[in-house]
Amino acid sequence: MAYTQSDYDRAVEAIRARSALEPSIGLVLGSGLGGLADALAERTAVPYDVIPGWPISTVEGHSGQLVLGRLERHAVIAQQGRAHFYEGYTLQQVTFPIRVMRRMGVDTLILTNAAGGLNPTYRVGDVMLFNDHINLVGMAGNNPLVGPNDPAFGERFVGMSQTYDSGLRRLAREAAAADGVPLHEGVYVCLAGPTFETPAEIRMLRLLGGDAVGMSTVHEVIIARHGGMRVLALSGITNETIDQVDSDREVNHQEVLDAGAVLVPRLSAIVRGVLRALAR
Repeated sequence: MAYTQSDYDRAVEAIRARSALEPSIGLVLGSGLGGLADALAERTAVPYDVIPGWPISTVEGHSGQLVLGRLERHAVIAQQGRAHFYEGYTLQQVTFPIRVMRRMGVDTLILTNAAGGLNPTYRVGDVMLFNDHINLVGMAGNNPLVGPNDPAFGERFVGMSQTYDSGLRRLAREAAAADGVPLHEGVYVCLAGPTFETPAEIRMLRLLGGDAVGMSTVHEVIIARHGGMRVLALSGITNETIDQVDSDREVNHQEVLDAGAVLVPRLSAIVRGVLRALAR
């Protein structure tokens, strides 16, 4: 599905009809991590189903509303839940919210997700800062920029060698250290889902250089970079991956949600610290 400028503008009008806030910071909050949006002051919640064209999340742990408010002196717009490719949406639908945010004036995007720890040193409750990604979904031919290019957002070909802003990463490291939050930095691998990985796939992804694995985020990052936005991304490690076929363990979505109780305060501390530094 190819969207037009008028499609994005209708969504912007629906949001602005409920809030006059002019956000410069966008937040995308993943499975079990939507509690960060509850910290916004002067908040206005806009259900996704009243925004024309907005994809509705069907996954448990995704509240399905847009929250506008203030956080650390910034006007912020936060997605409390996202849509996924595995839900049957096209990648253009999945990334529709990012372009709407861009049309509203957002120039800095901070994304969080729930991810499995490929790196054997990672533990449940850890946070990983993205310094790079491996887009296996895109390499298989599913890239959100496939189709006609809209020059109003960006150029046809997008460089991805400096995807995750070095200045924002430095601020994230400083914020984590100031709050005593253990922070890893590594490579995120994006898969389509919705199945969790087999042990053989886990071993392969480690050989490729992956540190964490999940089913979202990279599509949104690509669209943000196409639109010239600065990007910071963080994974909350919600499960340790299984690399042996005879293991008696199995990964499930409930443990992903349960880990959110530990991860929300840690991610909140990092995001707040970054925003405080930007305000200075």
